Amino acid sequence: MQGTTILITGGLGFIGSNFVDYLIETKRDQGLLILDKKTYAADLNALDRWKQNTQVCFVEGDICDAILLEKLFQKNNIQGIIHFAAESHVDNSISGPKDFIETNIIGTFQLLEASRKSWLDNNQKLKPAFKSARFHHISTDEVYGALGLKGAFTEKTPYAPNSPYSASKAASDHLVRSYFHTYGLPVVTTNCSNNFGPYQHHEKLIPTIIRKAIHEEGIPIYGTGENIRDWLFVKDHCKAIQTVFERGVLGEVYAVGGDNEKTNLELCDAVIKILDQIEPRSNGESYSKLITHVTDRLGHDYRYAIDATKIKKDLKWLPQTPFEEGLKITVKHYLTKRK
Repeated sequence: MQGTTILITGGLGFIGSNFVDYLIETKRDQGLLILDKKTYAADLNALDRWKQNTQVCFVEGDICDAILLEKLFQKNNIQGIIHFAAESHVDNSISGPKDFIETNIIGTFQLLEASRKSWLDNNQKLKPAFKSARFHHISTDEVYGALGLKGAFTEKTPYAPNSPYSASKAASDHLVRSYFHTYGLPVVTTNCSNNFGPYQHHEKLIPTIIRKAIHEEGIPIYGTGENIRDWLFVKDHCKAIQTVFERGVLGEVYAVGGDNEKTNLELCDAVIKILDQIEPRSNGESYSKLITHVTDRLGHDYRYAIDATKIKKDLKWLPQTPFEEGLKITVKHYLTKRK
């Protein structure tokens, strides 16, 4: 690609594809080089959305492939990286952690190395051509472990990952931090709460609730359903990512949350309320009759919550989408997609 290019890894994933849409909608003038290995969770329809856009170039490949990364840096004027690519489903990390170690840790290492070799000179100083370069690492609040009924995660919360997924993301966070402090690589990191919105893979909680409901199947809820998560609408997260990428202080971490704490049962009830209104069951009963409590996940963290004071105060970012509005957009998307 000619001109300034932003490399977006994992661009066919849920947050990644929404972020590419966001950049296109906000008319950013950089070339967008999308690198994704098309895993089972990839949104291949995104390629159709972008195929007429000359701003976007897609490359199928693995971030663990050092030779491929070297070629991409050689052929493109990559001035920024937004690193979404990751294995992210906790249940899958419990049944098979190997892919999480390879992609989330080794893949991040390979990307950091490619950036270091391209952007820094032999004295580990930014080359003049890359004086504005940035590496934005996207991470999760799960690296901090679990909370009780009170308190919230901040950028100062000690790491205490409890699943192979969160442990692999914690390791990648530490690698990114080390490349800033050791080599001076220009990095920023964001740790976000649970995202929701269009284009999420069907294995995730909200799409599962919708899919099971409209197919008249049991809606599975782990354990008692009292586990609590903070929910962030994906478009608000996209704006936060771009804000940190453009204006975040190098070497800093920013926690991003939606201020929407819900138990899994409360979330399920909120989805069902919308479904009951816009897609009522033929028998006249509520979809709540389909809720089925199943054996709890191994090591299931009780509560996550984000204190996003830093990004709100320092970078003037605020979530804009009310929870109910974002949830209605999400439900309508999946109903339309089904049809």
